[in-house]
Amino acid sequence: MAEIKIEQKKQVWPWFLVGLVIAALLVYFLVFRDNNNSTTEVVTEENYNSGTNDTNLLGVKENNSTVAAFVSFVENDTARMSLDHAYTNEALLKLMAASNAMADEIGYDIQADLDKLEASAKLIDNEPFETSHAKNIRNATDNSTTALQNMQRAKYPGLTSEVDELKSASASINPETLTLDQKGAVKNYFAKASDLLKKMN
Repeated sequence: MAEIKIEQKKQVWPWFLVGLVIAALLVYFLVFRDNNNSTTEVVTEENYNSGTNDTNLLGVKENNSTVAAFVSFVENDTARMSLDHAYTNEALLKLMAASNAMADEIGYDIQADLDKLEASAKLIDNEPFETSHAKNIRNATDNSTTALQNMQRAKYPGLTSEVDELKSASASINPETLTLDQKGAVKNYFAKASDLLKKMN
């Protein structure tokens, strides 16, 4: 006599129960994950650009008069750079004062960079008729750029492209070329620094 195999019918309800538990867990994690995200402050691009984030002061207007004086000096310059480098020296001193004033406004210490800038500016002032001290001017612009870049990184993250332009303007001053042969490059540096400080102010 042939044996008849009887298969037991598989029960569906355990699989239904497993599916229900998985669905409940998914709902639980999705709901609580959304609650956690709503309490965590996220710095959005809008906050970043609008100045509501504490590290971005771009939306805050200080209106510092020393910065405004430097900007005005550069924008209203009609004097020509001459052999005695009076313009360059005055522009560096005004840039140093404006950078220091801006740092004071935002509570940022750039004194070490300003000391280097001052040393380079004194070298230019002490040798007013030296025709080959483009190296001192380049050192001064590099030190000034470092100071302004440090402030920008700390408090004005939205001004990265302006600092890149300033670095490029400083790099275009060739320390081996007579300053009078690259007046445009020197004046361009001060124009870029003025633009950056104006936006910070």
